[in-house]
Amino acid sequence: METQTTTAANKGSNSAQEAPKKKNYRFIIVLAILVIGGGTFGISKYIHAQHHEETDNAQVEANVSPVIPRVTGYVKEVRVKDNQRVKKGDTLIILDDRDLQIKLEQAEAALAAAQANVAVAAANSNAAHSNISSSEANIATVSAQIEAAKVNLWRANQDYERYSNLIKDHSITQQQYEQALATKQSAERQLDVLQTQKNVASRQTSAVASQSSATAEQINAAKAVIKERQAEIDNAKLVLSYSIITAPEDGEVSKTYVQPGQLVQAGQSLFSVVLSHDIWVVANFKETQLDKMKLGQEVGVHVDAFPGKELKAKITSFSPATGARFALLPPDNASGNFVKVVQRLPVKIEFVNVDQQPEVKQLRPGMNVVVDVHLD
Repeated sequence: METQTTTAANKGSNSAQEAPKKKNYRFIIVLAILVIGGGTFGISKYIHAQHHEETDNAQVEANVSPVIPRVTGYVKEVRVKDNQRVKKGDTLIILDDRDLQIKLEQAEAALAAAQANVAVAAANSNAAHSNISSSEANIATVSAQIEAAKVNLWRANQDYERYSNLIKDHSITQQQYEQALATKQSAERQLDVLQTQKNVASRQTSAVASQSSATAEQINAAKAVIKERQAEIDNAKLVLSYSIITAPEDGEVSKTYVQPGQLVQAGQSLFSVVLSHDIWVVANFKETQLDKMKLGQEVGVHVDAFPGKELKAKITSFSPATGARFALLPPDNASGNFVKVVQRLPVKIEFVNVDQQPEVKQLRPGMNVVVDVHLD
């Protein structure tokens, strides 16, 4: 009995010693698999890192055009809804344009008045030219009369001289002498009167000519006023066209916050149109990742919205400064304790072969992506 008990005890102790040895083998196998797998993964990541640069600090970007009225007015009609796709030139909002229409009519009335002023000035100019012709005719008439008066005076002087000699010899009567003297003096006075009339006519002609020049200047001024009134009409028409707000480009409308009857101010941002013809990615790489990156390198873009799908793209430009420099309050290392922080530089990445990648058209600004730059 004792011998059997001892034998059983020895068998139990041997089995207890053999069991841990089997567990140790399993642990070594698992550990070896983990080490090999981890090493393989690490080596593959190292090799990948030598030929690629990755970052998940990247988002989809697009041009966003704000819809801004150029004039103040009340909203008459809103012709778009949230998230609606629009084309360039489509009507988005119509403002009440009655006050603008009145201003246009006022400008047109001012133009008509200016045109009437030109007609009046032209009539005055024609009358002034007629007066000049009449004055010149008067001067010619007076000049002819002066020439005749000079002839009469010459003859009267000749008669007077003859009668003066004859009166000395008592060949004529005193009456005849006095008549010759009176004729001579009358001819002199007549010549003086005609010369005075000619001077007056000359001055009148000069005055009429000056008036004609002034009238011509009035015509030029009236024509300038017409151009000014025409410019006012063009401006009124342009402002009137601003009452219809259209889409600047093809795209999709964001949430609209405008309702009919609302007063909007010139320059007020109403909502936005996300332009759909151009989509790109902005990736913020660390400055330590930029050593081997160049323009034109191939980029794989992994969008969170399309798991397992890689979109093809390429690097098109690098930002001229880091993102921190464009911040509202850029850091100034000279103003305090300096702490070195790795900076990030925005890199613009554009998609290639967009027609062959339909997922690109489904991207929306702000989506998160992971970019993988192929350095080779």
